[in-house]
Amino acid sequence: MTTNRRVFLMTAAAASGALGSTAATAQTKLEEKDAQAVALSYLHDSAKIDEKKFPKHAKTQLCNNCALWQSKPTDAWGNCPLFAGKQVNAKGWCSAWAKKA
Repeated sequence: MTTNRRVFLMTAAAASGALGSTAATAQTKLEEKDAQAVALSYLHDSAKIDEKKFPKHAKTQLCNNCALWQSKPTDAWGNCPLFAGKQVNAKGWCSAWAKKA
């Protein structure tokens, strides 16, 4: 009985530690009203970019095909070094968008 209890307690401790580390690494989503987002004209939807203000913008320019995108191309939200600690929408856009090599 002692062995089973010990195994159970070690398993429970490891599982609770894993859950805690997952929550700690979860990032918040970037808000469009965030100061850095406003400074770079970031929007969650690239189709809503003001074409008069950004005439070189194309609807095919999305965060997930930008050179700065640091997540999988298929992720709905991902990491961008310009917005450290916050995730951007894959279909978003900002004025720092750069074509991948």
